[in-house]
Parts: sequence; C-alpha cells; structure tokens
Amino acid sequence: MIIALQNVRILDQGLEMLRALDDDAYGRSAPGGRASAGAHLRHVLDYYRCFLGGLAGGRIDYDARERDPGIEASTDTAGAAIAAIVGGLEKLTPDDAGIAVEVKVDTAAAEGSGLIWSRSSVARELQFLLSHTVHHYALISMTLRNAGVELGDDFGVAPSTLEYRRAGQAVGAR
Repeated sequence: MIIALQNVRILDQGLEMLRALDDDAYGRSAPGGRASAGAHLRHVLDYYRCFLGGLAGGRIDYDARERDPGIEASTDTAGAAIAAIVGGLEKLTPDDAGIAVEVKVDTAAAEGSGLIWSRSSVARELQFLLSHTVHHYALISMTLRNAGVELGDDFGVAPSTLEYRRAGQAVGAR
C-alpha cells in the first residue's frame, strides 16, 4: 500500500535523525523550555502505536497514548519503537486501505455527552499520520537547528513538496 510505504519512508527519516544525535542532544529542550526533539518524536510514535493498536478492534483512540518517557530520552529506545511501528505498517496490504475504522473525536463532544466516534478508513488515517509526522519533524528541525544541528533540507518537508521540488517547479517552498 503506497500510503503505508510513504509513512515508512518518513519514519526512516526519523531513524536517520536518531543516528545523527546523541541522547543529550535528542532529549535537550529547546530554548524557553519548549519540547525537545525526543518529546516531539515520542508524540509522533505514540500516534502510530495508537493507530496500529486500534486496527484489530476497528477503533482508534489517539488520546490513549502511552507517553513512554524512555522514547523521548533515548535514541536507542526510540529507534526500537520506530522499527516495531515500521514492522506493523509493512504488514498492511492494499486491501486494508479501505477498511472502515472509527476514530475518537474528543473536541467535538459536548460537555457530558460522552465520546463521539468519527468514521474513517485505514488509508485516511495513514494520510493523517503522514501529515502529523511531517508537522512534528518540521518542529524538530527548527529545535535542532537552533541548537546548531542541521538535519538536511528534506527533513520536515511534506513528500508532495519534495516531489514538487524534484520536478524543478519550486525551490524553498514548504
């Protein structure tokens, strides 16, 4: 499934980032006490883990995140988490794209009305995860750039923008 492979490619960028950092640089908060690269990556991986964990039951609750502090402090732990997620994504087949799932919508629930579940599909959630990951990678890139670490021009850039650049139609657009 192409969208699953795009997610694997973006997660591979995360592995490349981890190889370029030591635990101190990875876990160091940005100036002003803002989230570290590790905190952003842990957040991204939490979403993937919720997605994969919810597939069997057809219900994905992105608020039920583990928030494992080890993932945001250790490049080795984060790398192992990425490898496990990639393994799960690689098991998806083209037939899985159209599988219907329900996703918890917490902001839409009126006070006291309980949970509201929204209809979605595996492919749509993979699109969301890709966009969510790119967004956080862009934040990671800015955080690390401010600390003097460069990750390259492609890190934190949407696949569609990279393709647009490759076609020679734009330089520097994000």
